[in-house]
Amino acid sequence: MKTDGILPLWKERGKTSFDCVRDMQRLFKTKKVGHTGTLDPDVEGVLPICIGRATKLVQYLTAEGKVYEGEATIGFSTTTEDASGEVVNRKAVNEEISQSRLNDVFHSLKGTIDQTPPMYSAVKVKGKRLYEYARQGIEIERPTRQVTIYSLDLISDINHRNGCVTFRFRASCSKGTYIRTLAVIMGERLGYPAHMSDLVRTAAGSFSQEDCYKEKQLREMAEEGILNEALLPFEYALKDWPSVVIDADTEARILNGAVLPIPAQVDESMFTLYNQQGECLAIYKKHPNKEGMMKPEKMLKV
Repeated sequence: MKTDGILPLWKERGKTSFDCVRDMQRLFKTKKVGHTGTLDPDVEGVLPICIGRATKLVQYLTAEGKVYEGEATIGFSTTTEDASGEVVNRKAVNEEISQSRLNDVFHSLKGTIDQTPPMYSAVKVKGKRLYEYARQGIEIERPTRQVTIYSLDLISDINHRNGCVTFRFRASCSKGTYIRTLAVIMGERLGYPAHMSDLVRTAAGSFSQEDCYKEKQLREMAEEGILNEALLPFEYALKDWPSVVIDADTEARILNGAVLPIPAQVDESMFTLYNQQGECLAIYKKHPNKEGMMKPEKMLKV
């Protein structure tokens, strides 16, 4: 069975990202499996899985932008910033929240913003995950990070009910963005406590919901002996990268990890190199110390 490629998996609610990795290890009968961006158990959505040689690309796929569709509830906050936590603060919304006012909040959040990760998150501080401190009741100083919100749009009606306001939104954002925290900030800018009450990841990099397989589908494909059809080629993940096709003589030198002159057509700092057969051999980058030269960033062909 082919065990090199990228599986666009639809992670279902109730599973951790590591659960998905473990399930795919069993299904594809290989230990070389890695996911490309943690999704909380309560969240469903696009989770590209790298299998075999494709695990070399995990760090690059993880770094790509994501698209989410979420629901914010304004009127009370929780310990986890989502619906699974205990209520921390309540303040009834007894006024009309208009679409215009909400759009102003959305506009203010676009671009580069500072975020402090939630205590219930997988960010490591002093060698431990924040959620480990949180479960022990320990509050620890968290590092503030910069993230980028490329677009933020309202995609539902604004519902006022029982002192709360709920609405759905779509966010396109950079790696490391916490949508839970984004929902909390929305509430703060409206003057109320808030939390994220639902979340779906609809895209990760070049992978969308329409590309994905659910675990049940994959098990059925395995029984039919066609599981390999779910894997996208190794090169698919790099299709939007700047690339150069090289000749056979240069291929041999690339496979030895040689430092070489940069091809004339390359302006980008990092790019992919393909042989005449369409195989991606390596990711190369401009040499930091040698003008006009390039060096290996990641060797991809075994």
